[in-house]
Amino acid sequence: MYKPALLAGCFFAGLAVVLGAFGAHALKAQLDPQQLAIYEKGVTYQFYHSLALLAVGILFSSIPVAGLRWASWLFVAGIILFSGSLYLLAILLSKGVSIGPAGIITPIGGLCFISGWLLLLLSILKKAM
Repeated sequence: MYKPALLAGCFFAGLAVVLGAFGAHALKAQLDPQQLAIYEKGVTYQFYHSLALLAVGILFSSIPVAGLRWASWLFVAGIILFSGSLYLLAILLSKGVSIGPAGIITPIGGLCFISGWLLLLLSILKKAM
């Protein structure tokens, strides 16, 4: 087991439930449908990658390679950058504020997710060889 990945996975999954409920109840009246969809996309990706963190934490018992540790940290960075920027974007748009050049944060978070999945794949392939 890789305890940091397991702890992060549990934390971010629980937080995704809280943020999803907050969006469905408290923000539903505050956001228009497009803004709510942006917010919900953040929750969805956070939940997927929380589960990926749990999988990496468990998989580490069988494949104890550095690539899995890096994958877990990239998933954490992706959750913070990708999902976090979508939450911020949705809320700022509802206030009529533009995210401006900070909008580059979302694709950087997406690259973290992609890199994490690639490292996960390479770590599994390394063990299989």
